[in-house]
Amino acid sequence: MSWILAVETSTEWCSVALGRLADGGALECLVRHEHTGPRSSSRVLPAAGELLAEAGIALSDCAAIAFGAGPGSFTGLRTACGVAQGLAFGADLPVIPVNSLMACAERVRLGGEGMPALPPGVSVLVALDARMDEAYAGAFRWDAGVHEWQAATEMQVCPPEAVSLPAGPFWLAGSAAAVFGERLKATGMAQQSVPEALPAAPALVSIALRALARNETVAAADAMPIYLRDKVAQTIAERQVAAAQRASLAAAGEQP
Repeated sequence: MSWILAVETSTEWCSVALGRLADGGALECLVRHEHTGPRSSSRVLPAAGELLAEAGIALSDCAAIAFGAGPGSFTGLRTACGVAQGLAFGADLPVIPVNSLMACAERVRLGGEGMPALPPGVSVLVALDARMDEAYAGAFRWDAGVHEWQAATEMQVCPPEAVSLPAGPFWLAGSAAAVFGERLKATGMAQQSVPEALPAAPALVSIALRALARNETVAAADAMPIYLRDKVAQTIAERQVAAAQRASLAAAGEQP
């Protein structure tokens, strides 16, 4: 069975998993899941190396590299994307970007660790603390017919009061409920709250294996994070312009 190496650093957790489908279709994962805060970038590659050694395989034996594409921490998204690109380039592997909100929903679906089983027909609304008094949010409904998640609301970054609710019964996953309390109206309307369902690499592996079966991969050079904040994109553009201006001025200053 195909191995997937997955990296998720969109939150304060550094989560790395090496997984595949075992005989019988069960998900089999080796995992490193550590609370690293801003130090994820220094832990990702060592964790990946440990897992490959534990499995007794080389990186080139993997079928693809998956990464948590966000939305999430700007630095964390760049870390995961950069690591995935670097590993994929070096081993000539495709990349599978995975929506980090969907990964939370997948973690609910997979259950385990004392988490209750998601009933059929119940959506999962994921709301994560986005700082700046806002939440990243999006709802997903499991489609058993195609064995995949379908969007039940648009993805948002907004004040907690403005988070859209899915139609019908839903569970609430993610960190926003603990941060915003009753300001997040979904808190009092959800059938079940699972704040421990945060983005984690095993859920990425599960989603990525299905994407791989559908041949939904991208080249390493085309892998991109999901940014919901316009200001982030604007800041990137501003930095690029400023860098070009500095280079131009430096070149002009060097001329006799």
